[in-house]
Amino acid sequence: MSYLDRGSTPYVAPRKQVDDLFPAVMRYVYVWMFLGLLLTAVVASVTARSEWILLLSQMPLLLVAIIVAQLALVIIISAAINRLSPGAALLLFFIYAGLNGVTFSSIFLAYQLGSVTLAFVATASLFGAMAIIGWTTGVDLSRWGGVLFMALLGLIIASVVNIFLASTALDWVITYAGILIFLGLTVYDTQRIKNQMATLLAQGDELAMGRMGVLGALRLYLDFINLFLMILRLTGRRR
Repeated sequence: MSYLDRGSTPYVAPRKQVDDLFPAVMRYVYVWMFLGLLLTAVVASVTARSEWILLLSQMPLLLVAIIVAQLALVIIISAAINRLSPGAALLLFFIYAGLNGVTFSSIFLAYQLGSVTLAFVATASLFGAMAIIGWTTGVDLSRWGGVLFMALLGLIIASVVNIFLASTALDWVITYAGILIFLGLTVYDTQRIKNQMATLLAQGDELAMGRMGVLGALRLYLDFINLFLMILRLTGRRR
């Protein structure tokens, strides 16, 4: 039996029922995000210790194909989330996390393991703090969306430009700006997911909750991964 029974007419759960069930619903978002991160870490570690890492270094087109597949999966999950079943959306998310692990395998070769561990711990601490702020704050952060999107777009453009300029000063600016942007996105996305899931829970739309839960996990996963990369660039010691 569903935990929100409803007939042919739209169902709106009582406020107390929403308050009681909401933490359990949000827990799924964080569990899926954690499992995605765990899968990425395992795949990256295994790939770095196998012949796959040599294959990727010798066949750059294969790496490009994997990156293109990752971008395609993010677009598919985001654009088609309302047409996917929760199970299909979750499967695509885990496929994306696994492919991300393949591309992340080079981190274990480029950086010392201690640096990677330290960057992960720092990222987890900052991410946790920002998620708590996003969860508990009573301030409406909806206006942050446009500002953070434009800042992220500027960051991407600056990163592409710096590929050709190879400016150390600009690289530092990009790194620090990236950390601030993804900290802000963590706060914003946490509140956004919380509000969306609370609305769907009150309406009793379980399929939509399942789909949006996966999309929420993907958003937080991306925030965590990008924040980790920025912190690793800042603190990591190369081999």
